[in-house]
Amino acid sequence: MGGNRITTIVVILILVMTYVSGCVGNDSEDDSLGTLIIAYEIKDNIDNIDENPLLFAEYLSKELNYDVSLFSVDSEGAMVEALRFGNADIALMDAGAAWVGWQQYDLEVLAADLNVDGGTYYNANAWVKSDSDIAIAHLDDNPYTDPYALLSGKTSCHTGWLKSVGMLLPMGYLIGLGYANIIGDPNDVETIRNTIHGFFNSNSSIPDAGTPYYGFSGALKCLSEGKGDVAFLEENSVEILCNNDIASLNQDWCLDTEEYVALPAFGKSPSHPVMYNPNFLDSEITSKITNVLVEMSSNPEANNILENVLNTPGFISTNASVHLGSYSSLISNIPGISAYYQDKFSLNTSVSPDVNQIKIAYDSGELSDNVDQNPELLADFLSQKLNIDVEVIFVNSQNELLNSLKNGNADIAIVNSELAWVGWKQYGLAVMAAVEMEDSRTYSDILAWVNSNSSIAASHLDNDPLTNPFDNLEGKTSCHSSPLDIESMMLPISYLAKNNYIDLNQSNDIDHLSEIIYSFFNSNSSIPSYNDEYFGNSGALRCLSEGGGDITFLEENIVDKFCDNYIVSENMDWCLNIEEYTSLPSMAPIPSDSIIYNPELFDIQTRTAVLNALISLNYEMYLENFSTRGSIYTGCYDISVHVIDETSQKNMCGSEIMNNILGTSALTRATSQEHLGQYSSFIAIIPGISSYYSDIFTN
Repeated sequence: MGGNRITTIVVILILVMTYVSGCVGNDSEDDSLGTLIIAYEIKDNIDNIDENPLLFAEYLSKELNYDVSLFSVDSEGAMVEALRFGNADIALMDAGAAWVGWQQYDLEVLAADLNVDGGTYYNANAWVKSDSDIAIAHLDDNPYTDPYALLSGKTSCHTGWLKSVGMLLPMGYLIGLGYANIIGDPNDVETIRNTIHGFFNSNSSIPDAGTPYYGFSGALKCLSEGKGDVAFLEENSVEILCNNDIASLNQDWCLDTEEYVALPAFGKSPSHPVMYNPNFLDSEITSKITNVLVEMSSNPEANNILENVLNTPGFISTNASVHLGSYSSLISNIPGISAYYQDKFSLNTSVSPDVNQIKIAYDSGELSDNVDQNPELLADFLSQKLNIDVEVIFVNSQNELLNSLKNGNADIAIVNSELAWVGWKQYGLAVMAAVEMEDSRTYSDILAWVNSNSSIAASHLDNDPLTNPFDNLEGKTSCHSSPLDIESMMLPISYLAKNNYIDLNQSNDIDHLSEIIYSFFNSNSSIPSYNDEYFGNSGALRCLSEGGGDITFLEENIVDKFCDNYIVSENMDWCLNIEEYTSLPSMAPIPSDSIIYNPELFDIQTRTAVLNALISLNYEMYLENFSTRGSIYTGCYDISVHVIDETSQKNMCGSEIMNNILGTSALTRATSQEHLGQYSSFIAIIPGISSYYSDIFTN
């Protein structure tokens, strides 16, 4: 880890030397990689490695010779915002979100994914029964009979409220061509319900999710069972639901396929487009990306990515007008649709923040006498970057901190993994950034440590795939740091439960964890109280070292901290030789500190500005008496603009603020699921965890 940091510093100093000397090597620009960021909605529980979106990023990186990374978002609205503000370069999204980005913010399309039939859209059709007057009007070759005009007064079957194919496209078509009149406020999307009932009739089906006539299958069932006269579906819906080669795959309510007739397509439902912002992505790289995407279908290395990650057989090159044009002409006819999509995607047409002050919640118990660790320095830095007032709000407890965010008395706070998880799951708060550790990760591993001469260690080190060291834990004496400790009790117990070593369904009481420990390990296991000899991380490791137990559970760096210091006198006197400790494979992750906020109260424009300002801390490095070419420089070097500030105080430089106040050398953008998701999967299965935290963090 130390080597990586030295390498980073050397590289930065080389850049400084280059800047100060005024000389740039001929090869430096050619050798540097461009960067490309993909906004991607990370789904919960991606267990299949073949579905990992990082495979797509790695493929683009190889083909483009670019440094490609993912910008995790939690919705398609967030994708639009990421492109809008330049936080990401490209995103594959739903046509509805893409339409908003195109119409509201001039985002563009560079490619579109293909459907299974090789097209970039599905036709949207009105389906009726073959013996209806509507079908007869369609099939009679009489130019004076209009089947769509005959829909008036009929009972319609929609797929759901504001569904694209099942409602928006057909109603946009009917309104646009004058078949139906808008009934109600043209700026309110709820008017579409009155319009449907006014044009069709009050019995029309607009189902909710989970009801019998919801979705494509439900709408066709509604038609088949005689509940309605017309169903709005995709062109292949009847084939998929009622015309399979294996008859048992057809729905039991299906009629003979000859009894269904599709009217002429009223619109096209576009496939997912790849969007970008022309203000941030130039035409040269846009062309390169497009070519790589189009060529994926002919590259065997991309087959798995197309099938499992992107769910498409390939891409074609296109633009917004071609891909979204006809869709837009219909969607735009829906009353209040722009306002609806702005609300749905949490969009704000204003780019400027809506606040004139940002408040940082800070636990007064964390204050230090060291002036360099004063959080006001962070507030001053952000204030300079944002050009608004930034204030530190001191709170007296973690409970008060969370409530200050929940109630809007503060906007952001820096918290540990436990508090971040409670804020996320029980207060509706969210993560915007994470602190990086020395090795650039945003988590560390919880490990089980044993004596190297134990049978447990032997089963781990024997290179035999049939032996599992965790199989040997039952009945041993375990050393824990304290009752209900996350690292030494909750996470290890969750790991053992997930791997079927113990059963957690015996109780809903978190106090039962001690009984589980004594039952699975043995009654001599150490769960010390405060001031006991084996209390804390040091005590748990001492318990193992002195033979008080056979195994202990600690964060990965704890053994080095207490027993492997460069200055030997700094090691604890009870330490064994470092070779006498063996760690088993990682049990669970413990995330680094997070910067959290309330997404319901902190608007996205201000949120984005604050996040960008926080990330800019990474670009400043303090140089002291740096000598090059006969000159000496001391000051804060901004690597993003190659400027050395020789006048500001040292403790105002980004590197010093991160080191002194945040305890890190770097920050990274993050989301709650991305940063806390795996950790949450362990914590959430602990019996009584919700009640436990509710009792601690009372409102």
